[in-house]
Amino acid sequence: MTELRDVEADLSRFRARVLVVGLVVLLAFSLVAARLVYLQVVRHDDLNAQAESNRTAVVPIVPNRGLILDRNGVVLATNYSAYTLEITPSKVGDLDDTIEALGRLVEITPRDKRRFKKLRDESKNFESLPIRTRLSDEEVARFAAQRFRFPGVDIKARLFRSYPYGELASHVVGYIGRINQAEKERIEENDEEGNYRGTDYIGKLGVEQSFEQQLHGNTGVEQVETSAGGRAVRKLASSPATPGDTVMLSIDIKLQKLVEDLFGERRGALVALDPRTGEVLAFVSKPTFDPNLFVDGIDSESWQALNESIEKPLLNRALRGTYPPGSTYKPFMAMAALESGKRQPGSITNDTGSWMFGGHQFRSHGSAMGPVDMYQSIVKSSNVYYYSLANDLGVDAMHDFMRPLGFGQLTGIDIQGEVRGVLPSQAWKREYFKKKTEQIKKWYPGETISLGIGQGYNSFTMLQLAQATAVLANDGVKHKPRLVIATQDSMTRATHPVAADAPENLGYKPENLAVIRKALVGVTQEGTSTRVFAGAGYLSGGKTGTAQASTVGQKDKYNSAKLEEHQRDHAVYMAFAPADQPKIALAVIVENAGWGAGVAAPIARRVFDYVLQGQYPSEEDMLAVQKGLAAAPIGKPRSAAEMAGLLATSAASAGPVSAAAAQVRAARAAALAEAVAKLIPTASAVEANAD
Repeated sequence: MTELRDVEADLSRFRARVLVVGLVVLLAFSLVAARLVYLQVVRHDDLNAQAESNRTAVVPIVPNRGLILDRNGVVLATNYSAYTLEITPSKVGDLDDTIEALGRLVEITPRDKRRFKKLRDESKNFESLPIRTRLSDEEVARFAAQRFRFPGVDIKARLFRSYPYGELASHVVGYIGRINQAEKERIEENDEEGNYRGTDYIGKLGVEQSFEQQLHGNTGVEQVETSAGGRAVRKLASSPATPGDTVMLSIDIKLQKLVEDLFGERRGALVALDPRTGEVLAFVSKPTFDPNLFVDGIDSESWQALNESIEKPLLNRALRGTYPPGSTYKPFMAMAALESGKRQPGSITNDTGSWMFGGHQFRSHGSAMGPVDMYQSIVKSSNVYYYSLANDLGVDAMHDFMRPLGFGQLTGIDIQGEVRGVLPSQAWKREYFKKKTEQIKKWYPGETISLGIGQGYNSFTMLQLAQATAVLANDGVKHKPRLVIATQDSMTRATHPVAADAPENLGYKPENLAVIRKALVGVTQEGTSTRVFAGAGYLSGGKTGTAQASTVGQKDKYNSAKLEEHQRDHAVYMAFAPADQPKIALAVIVENAGWGAGVAAPIARRVFDYVLQGQYPSEEDMLAVQKGLAAAPIGKPRSAAEMAGLLATSAASAGPVSAAAAQVRAARAAALAEAVAKLIPTASAVEANAD
């Protein structure tokens, strides 16, 4: 019996244990089932998306950047594709050893290394950075065979910006460069991260910067299936990128080249406008720079050479250079006198060669002229006449008249970076010195006198002087200057003219305008620029000027030979032509070059000959102008049509473009030029009259 009870007890314990184990197993399977329900039902959508992302990748498709053309369809900025050798520093062990080993496969110059170092300093460690660009097919094949040796290094096909004419019009066209941290933050603030995903470059200057939105285009996306190693296996879906729009400028690149050639190695600026529309025909700043240097990322040595050069090639003198206008200010002073009633055309001032005020002698530039009226004051450029007039008008009255003309104001031209300059007034002086010295300084009457001849605190850009000249030429009607006249949609090829702002009539009396314009014509017929315009097949109006670059003592006489080159006077000229129905107005300055009649006016004469008569200077005449030894043209002028060959020579630095691509690009440019000519008749008016 005892044994039977022991067996039953053992069976009871066994059953209990089996029950416990069964319950544990049931609980375990219940937990597994619950987890499966949670994963398969509750988190199905989330986990499915994660699984998909593990085997798919969304790759941005960077859009082709839009072209930039001149008014005749000449391509000034374009793109080409090339292979780059790129390193992701975070994936590379010893970076220096890697670059050294790569250098045994493909050529890596010291400049490439300096540029890479600069990019690395400016970028994040996980970004892919180019160590070599524009690899040949042989170099690509050589690296591909050894790629397994270089983790973190890869070959990529990228689009590169190319500026076919190099330094020509570089301040207008501008350039692109790698996006820096400040630009990234601005892109994020404007909620444009998506459109710039995969984009490394952005417009930095000129039209490239100011029309970035139109030129950039819209980024596309491509969904691809990837392998375990992260390489694309097949494309699943895609949304194509939209290329940037083509932008057409108002400038004539052939005229632009002529002017830049006329300057030679000298510094200065020229702005030429169509006074009827405000379109900029030439926008010259010398010296220039090659924007192609910035496309791959400029190295520190090249940047230092440009940035620290005494010639300041990066300064856009037409937009940001400010100068005293000198005697080119006198026609506007005369206009102020007529409109205010302070002078009549026949009012006489006796020019004794100097003018005394407050014990200070304000001298003229030459001998006494005797009695002069308004016409003679402009034609002969009498300083005494305008000393007296400035004293009668007063600084604030001068300020109030000159301000609507655009002096000391932002013109509103459609590229960034314009400076205001200085149009002085009593209020301006108080504010200026309060900010600078924390002291309020009053205006002294003697400071007014030199303003009358364009000196003193007066400081304006050539763009402002050209706009004011255009107002006189266009019967007192002011147009906002503009560089971009049309865009072309990259998809539809539809051309859209860029609407101009409404013109502003300054309300000048026609009879007063006639007096000033007659005197300006007199300057070219019997005045200071007579020799320069001798034999011209048209009448033009203009005014010479000499602007002081440094102060000369009251008892001292100006002698350029005793001054350093940068201390010598600037040569200035403002003009319009033809005199009866002006189609072009300009302002030009040649820095530290001397008299306006001897250096600046000859450049204006060649511009007018080109625009109005289709003439291009002879070789000997070009050389004479460059050396400041010209008056009227010498030698037999060449046909402006010959400029096509000269432009082709200038385009030698263009990036590689296939023959088929070049043909397509040329056809596209020609079609756009024709479309714009139909939509905007005035855009071709100057060229039509030049033939």
